[in-house]
Amino acid sequence: MKRLIIYGTSPAAIQSHYDFTADSDYEVVAFTAERKALSGETLLGLPVVAFEDIEQIYPPAEYNMFIAVYFNRVNAVRRQKYEEAKRKGYTLANYISSKAIVWPELILGENCMICDGANVRPFTRIGNDTFIMPGAVVGHDVAVGDHCYLAIHAVLLAGSAVESGCVIGANSTILNGVKVAVDCVVSAGAVISKNTKEKGVYTVAEPILQPLGSDKLANVLFRNQV
Repeated sequence: MKRLIIYGTSPAAIQSHYDFTADSDYEVVAFTAERKALSGETLLGLPVVAFEDIEQIYPPAEYNMFIAVYFNRVNAVRRQKYEEAKRKGYTLANYISSKAIVWPELILGENCMICDGANVRPFTRIGNDTFIMPGAVVGHDVAVGDHCYLAIHAVLLAGSAVESGCVIGANSTILNGVKVAVDCVVSAGAVISKNTKEKGVYTVAEPILQPLGSDKLANVLFRNQV
């Protein structure tokens, strides 16, 4: 069994510990974080080691690492730690849920997560350090760059492309052949039908609060059935 260190002590790290322990061939042996961020010596019964010292205690030749950070600062935090871990010499592990649908033609980088219920269609390319959350769909012939985050039930239709550093929100859709440019944020529920601009933030209108309360609205809409 391969041995794994998880970077982070947040809920993302705890969830990653569960995923790797319950559903992979990795044994998680320790957590790591910057010395200034350490609040205890153990987490989930495992040692928490300062990231500054990690390679002396857990040598890269013997241990892999996973950077368990979500989309903090539009993926910049995860990207920074990914690059630091690579400079230290670590191979970065992937987590692919046994409950995801992933075809063998997939080209996949390092430090990627493909969660339960995700569907990654054939002939796709996913770069390094990209997270695909539960229920997301990546259509055939899609390219996703490095350091991206696809939230729950995000949909990338066939032939679309998401360049590096993007956050694609929950229940959003990227239409066929559309390109999402570098470092874009697409909000939950948005539908992107045209190529985006680099570092663009794409949102949808907020729901409108109606003047009637739900009890009165129900009587108006359904009085014939009451």
